[in-house]
Amino acid sequence: MSAEAAFQDALTQHLSADAGVIALLGDPPRVFDEEPAGAAYPYVTIGRGVSEDADASGTRVIEHRLTLHVWVRHGGRREAKTIVDAMRTAGHEAALSLAGGWRCVFCRSVYADAFRTADSRIAHGVIRFRALLEEVA
Repeated sequence: MSAEAAFQDALTQHLSADAGVIALLGDPPRVFDEEPAGAAYPYVTIGRGVSEDADASGTRVIEHRLTLHVWVRHGGRREAKTIVDAMRTAGHEAALSLAGGWRCVFCRSVYADAFRTADSRIAHGVIRFRALLEEVA
């Protein structure tokens, strides 16, 4: 399993188990890898992931940034900000257990924003997490 896939799985599982996230996104929380057809609002989709090698001392290390998107139809930017904040609270400095021979050295929330889409009917929140992932023997 790639470091990026292991991190995405661990982070989304961690967020989906958080009581604050569950309160806002349902139980189980509506967190999807791809935008679902006809999903109930609000929901979260996995966005862009960017990685860079950060090898050190002969150990394979990857710095990864993963973006999550919040989609809100009726609660506007305020609800999008509330959901983004719940995810930031749950995920910032989270101790994540990764599969596939990887270890999460750290996970931090590094960016958040909320705005209206071009048609003004849907509020869109964005949160980005940065992680340092180390291959374990």
